[in-house]
Amino acid sequence: MSATDACSSSETRAVVERYHRAWEALDADAVVALYHPDIRYHDLYGHGVLTLPALRDYVLDCLPSGAGESLEDTDRIRVDGDTAFFQYCYTVNRGVTGGRLTRFHGSEMVRVRDGLIIEVRVYNVVAEQGVAGGAGRLGLSPIRVARLVADLEDYFASRRPYLDPGLDLAAVADASGYTRNQISHALNHVLGVSFYTYLSRARVAHLLSLPAAERPKGALAMAHAAGFSSTSTFYKAFREATGTTVQRYFG
Repeated sequence: MSATDACSSSETRAVVERYHRAWEALDADAVVALYHPDIRYHDLYGHGVLTLPALRDYVLDCLPSGAGESLEDTDRIRVDGDTAFFQYCYTVNRGVTGGRLTRFHGSEMVRVRDGLIIEVRVYNVVAEQGVAGGAGRLGLSPIRVARLVADLEDYFASRRPYLDPGLDLAAVADASGYTRNQISHALNHVLGVSFYTYLSRARVAHLLSLPAAERPKGALAMAHAAGFSSTSTFYKAFREATGTTVQRYFG
């Protein structure tokens, strides 16, 4: 390695270490201050190539927000001249339903010029529950998909919208601020279920959570108490959720 390369590597490492400290401190202004005026930020998930004016809002969206979200390095910073590589893990584990762990791993290439970051490329994000697949087509990063699922679980647990027999995907989209396609994508790729399967499971879980003294008697009354509009739908959902029939379960 030449003296010039060694100096470049040393300067690159110093810049990237400051960059890491800014992310760890959740300081969006400090992160953005390290971007070169001509930065090109290559976002794999649908935002395309971002330039400086758009990056502060982007960084704010990517920073961990609140309890249950964390961002941590998973490998040492590797530097070669003006370029650095690093890996990280992002975890979302929240929700009043008990919290669903969603984790993905990413690696980034960062290039430095004149003491500032001139280029960032995000590579190989792999979600442990499939959160990354296809998200870019819907304008969602893996972080936002994970948050969407947590928000949806919070909404279902706190507001119990599933008790409305007429609840549909459009109503949940209106209430949550997400689009129908975004909700469907998140449920399919993170939880592996359709919206209506998710809805049916929430209704069955509600019924099973009721104390025996408060649980209605008879299949029709149970179905209505859980938000089902018919006993046939109730029977099918109950068997899929519990592996047995209503009659056998309740004796």
